[in-house]
Amino acid sequence: MKLAGQQSQLVSHKRPMVIAGPCSAESEAQMLQTALGLKKVKGVSVFRAGIWKPRTRPGSFNGVGTIGLEWLRTVKVETGLRTACEVANATQTEQALQHGVDILLIGAHTTVNPFLVQEIADALKGVQVAVLVKNPVNPDLALWLGALERMHNSGITELGAMHRGFSTLDSAPYRNHPKWEHALELRQQVPGLAMYCDASHIAGRRSLLRPVSQRALDLGYDGLMVESHHNPAAALSDAQQQIMPQELHMLLQALKQQHTPAEKLKQNAQIEKLRKEIENLDDELMTLLSRRTKVTAQLGDYNKPVEQQTETPDPVRWDLVLENLLHQASSAGIDQTVVKTIFQEVRSQYARTHLYNYGLSS
Repeated sequence: MKLAGQQSQLVSHKRPMVIAGPCSAESEAQMLQTALGLKKVKGVSVFRAGIWKPRTRPGSFNGVGTIGLEWLRTVKVETGLRTACEVANATQTEQALQHGVDILLIGAHTTVNPFLVQEIADALKGVQVAVLVKNPVNPDLALWLGALERMHNSGITELGAMHRGFSTLDSAPYRNHPKWEHALELRQQVPGLAMYCDASHIAGRRSLLRPVSQRALDLGYDGLMVESHHNPAAALSDAQQQIMPQELHMLLQALKQQHTPAEKLKQNAQIEKLRKEIENLDDELMTLLSRRTKVTAQLGDYNKPVEQQTETPDPVRWDLVLENLLHQASSAGIDQTVVKTIFQEVRSQYARTHLYNYGLSS
């Protein structure tokens, strides 16, 4: 996919370009008070607020709806900040456009549904507006890329990606696992694509906003999105990850904003990819060790009872196994000392387990 046109609203020569505002629009007073505070923060050029809030279960705060767009327009008039909000279908898209919203966000729960994405793309045909597409909830690069392609095919030229992290079984310490290599792979497939980091949704709590934001800048992201509320403790949603405008000012001042050459960015992307490969290999290694332990235990079960043996049961031919492994290591260019150490420990573990099972261990 080739991106046409200039991404004037999504990429600034003064990186990072910062989008900030409350998770949810709650009242006109809340919006204005927060926006007036953000207007004083150097680097913030776009005010965002959640107008419609998708919720997993009913009964939660679902957002104020269309009236919030009126408040968003008031913020734009009063502060001069550009505005942004998330849309999830054609109706919301048309309403946002009618109220002069400058940047539309396609949310993670929408990106996973090609029917909804296409519905929004159809509503945007012939419209010149900036669009940022969030990654899908699950790490599916094809879905993310497909959503961007649908927007591009509808004629959107000011197009970018918003990296908000992924839902995984174990995302600790984050709310959503960043999986940086996934976002960098998208950027490699679509050179020139504006890339933003939704630091708040990755972090999930204020204490992690700085390291997440810094990591994004180090990887060459064009901008950040940080949730800000004039009184986070009273926020109706995601209170734990929002910060006051003055705290956002301190955060941005603390970040190291250095220019990273294109070749260095490419190298960083490759490093992230290799790190992920190592993680996958470590997982495979743990799985193999677990399977090996179980098979060894099963093999031991077929051995004679201990009282009939003259030596510690050892059905595995360790000397032959080790000799073969060292030969393989030499052929593969692997340090034989490392292989020998690992498998001697494996043998020791087997022996301890076997003795325990036969009641010979104290």
